[in-house]
Amino acid sequence: MNVRRILSHLSPADLVTISFLLFLSLLNLIFAARVEVWYILVTINVVMSMLIVILAVNAETRRTKLLIGMHRWYLYPMVIGVFKELYFMIKPIHPIDYDQLLIQIDYWMFGVNPTEWLAQISHPVLTEVLQVAYSSYYLLFIALGVQIYRRYPLRDFDRAGFLLVYGFFLSYLGYFLLPAVGPRFTLHNFHLLNEELPGLLFTNALRDFVNFGESIPKGIPNPVDVVQRDVFPSGHTQLSLVVVYLAFQHRTSLRWVLGITVTLLIIGTVYLRYHYVIDILAGGAFFFFNVWSGHHIESWWNRVRNRLSHAILVPDQPPEPPA
Repeated sequence: MNVRRILSHLSPADLVTISFLLFLSLLNLIFAARVEVWYILVTINVVMSMLIVILAVNAETRRTKLLIGMHRWYLYPMVIGVFKELYFMIKPIHPIDYDQLLIQIDYWMFGVNPTEWLAQISHPVLTEVLQVAYSSYYLLFIALGVQIYRRYPLRDFDRAGFLLVYGFFLSYLGYFLLPAVGPRFTLHNFHLLNEELPGLLFTNALRDFVNFGESIPKGIPNPVDVVQRDVFPSGHTQLSLVVVYLAFQHRTSLRWVLGITVTLLIIGTVYLRYHYVIDILAGGAFFFFNVWSGHHIESWWNRVRNRLSHAILVPDQPPEPPA
């Protein structure tokens, strides 16, 4: 199978995923002296890129339900896997935390530190509701994806999947540019969070779940040393807004539920001390760029695929020999 045929089978989501994996591999090679496990990460990225190509080609040629489903849904575990790869890269490559800059911007905008100011209105019921909403983040994508996958043409699911995976990778670039740990470490005592912001039934368990995802083992004495640098921009804000945008665009039955949940989630990012307000504003700006540039990239690559498919169906004719 030639290169043109292979490329014609790659969706926009495949393209941006492989491109980002290769970008991370290049970074690992450039900073191999700093990233201890660079060779493992590069190997994983190359293997995953090859598997994506194999899956895409087989899904688009064999057209079985299983392969088509795998080709669409692999994106979900992929963005989580890439997120964890960043854990081994960001701090060694860019070992400066920019929390003080973000704190200064917030203080310049409000004259106070927003998370400290919000502490005066804290209440266990409010904390519980916002922690549940914040922790529902990854469920939003499943809820939206299932609705679009079951009720709309496959091309609609492909467009939604591309916008989301592309958005994740955009936010990951921000983590490289301005690493930070968030106000729960800088403006507050992380170990006193359960006492200062108590919830009701699920808050503590959900906090532990979030901490686990951030690579913070329970009971570690210096969590700021191991926490993932993923504050600026607020990916929770950016990608949650993409979910709401897609839900209302497709008029899904869950659109209002998702809209309310995302509103609470965004409020919770600051109230629960995960983010500074400037992170939220940056997440909003990334959302608009995500949607605008994503549509252009998707349209461009689909045009390229159509040209490649046409070239395969109508191959170039060899010149006729002279009479």
